Amino acid sequence: MLFTRRCVQCLTAVGNRQVIRCCSAVQGEVRVRFAPSPTGFLHLGGLRTALYNYIFAKKYGGVFILRLEDTDQSRLVPGAAESIEDMLEWAGLPPDESPRRGGSVGPYLQSQRLDLYNQTAKQLVESNHAYYCFCSSQRLDLLKKEAVRSGQIPRYDNRCRHLRAEQVQEKLAQGVPHVIRFRLEEGVEPFQDLIFGKNHHDVAQVEGDPVVRKADGFPTYHLANIVDDHYMRISHVLRGSEWLISTSKHLLMYRALGWQPPTFGHLPLLMNKDGSKLSKRQGDIFIQSFQRDGVLPEALLDITTNCGSGFNTNRIGRRIDELISEFNPEKITTHSALIDLEKLPEFNRIHLQHRIEDEEQCRLLIKDLQEQIQQAFIAEIQGRDVLHEDYIRRVLHLRKGHISSLKELLSPAYSYLWVRPSISSQQVASLTAEAHHIASLVLKLIAERGEELTVDRLNKDLKTLAKQTKATKYREEN
Repeated sequence: MLFTRRCVQCLTAVGNRQVIRCCSAVQGEVRVRFAPSPTGFLHLGGLRTALYNYIFAKKYGGVFILRLEDTDQSRLVPGAAESIEDMLEWAGLPPDESPRRGGSVGPYLQSQRLDLYNQTAKQLVESNHAYYCFCSSQRLDLLKKEAVRSGQIPRYDNRCRHLRAEQVQEKLAQGVPHVIRFRLEEGVEPFQDLIFGKNHHDVAQVEGDPVVRKADGFPTYHLANIVDDHYMRISHVLRGSEWLISTSKHLLMYRALGWQPPTFGHLPLLMNKDGSKLSKRQGDIFIQSFQRDGVLPEALLDITTNCGSGFNTNRIGRRIDELISEFNPEKITTHSALIDLEKLPEFNRIHLQHRIEDEEQCRLLIKDLQEQIQQAFIAEIQGRDVLHEDYIRRVLHLRKGHISSLKELLSPAYSYLWVRPSISSQQVASLTAEAHHIASLVLKLIAERGEELTVDRLNKDLKTLAKQTKATKYREEN
């Protein structure tokens, strides 16, 4: 779908100052990407970035791409690449193009695009925008230690930038290990961020020339990132605000290659409710953990957007179609999003109720619960009636709004629904001396009411029955 560029100027508070930012700039075909590294499994912060990209693409009739940045081969986690795509699909954010689904601009694994990166790195060297660096790791370590000792920020001193052509050729002929570094130039132009407004970071003043191709022939993030975004025709880059400071560097590389850069928008960080940073060391922030604990994907998406910004309303209970329709990029603020995971059960309760009330979704819940009941009580179920669809549907509708997950129905408090209680006469007698009298009254009631015995009627009948006892009172439970 094609769009005409439109830019709405608005004032936005950033810290103690106000900046003018372009709140909306959509031009041409919308193509966005989520590009995690499979050096770990998908966590809540990554899911949030994927979610905003997905919503942005669907809002403007565009394409959502999954690209896996697997060039750091030493840190790859087995199974992580497959799991990331699995979790996106589970969450209801299926990519339009990906390693699994394919697409016209693949491959979607960076390790399969090395020729393209090497070709671009060579192009930068030939145009004198990059150079070969032969500095050893020992020399670089000494530079870093000296900077730390003198209280300065470690940076490369650009030594190899000044090598003569014949020196370079001699070292190459000798097979001296080397990397390729990009020449940072002063005077980088400001850029307009969709969220943070006008930004400017003169990287040449504070950084040494960055490596774009490592000694093993693999690219660094800075090179692979812009090469892939260019050849995959990415129109908008929506990523975490931690990359905001690197954008000026990337724009210098776009300029050196003569490429048109995408529009950038940097999302404020997702943080714990106390303002601390979400850490991968928190085992419970991985999406697989939420899935295992019975959290519904729509509840996870709902709480993740509810604590942030970018929507016309901020109510609990929104599903993905509502998130897309209510999404408004102009309302994304620069403030960090503080998520309170203690509220997740409440979000899950509401979305579980929505599923129970939807006939098709309820059938899926019944099937899921049937399997869980058999696994949990396989040796204790006396009759198969408790596994019948109609019975489980009645249970779900009676408990909707009261339970936060299906797992609650498998707890000891609800085991009586699936397993006939086994209580000895001595245990009953210990509860009340009138046990036999009450049993006879209840059996008589069942015989009289038969098919008319409903929950609402039963409450009234048991209250009446309790009046016929001397020491046993009727207590109503939810």
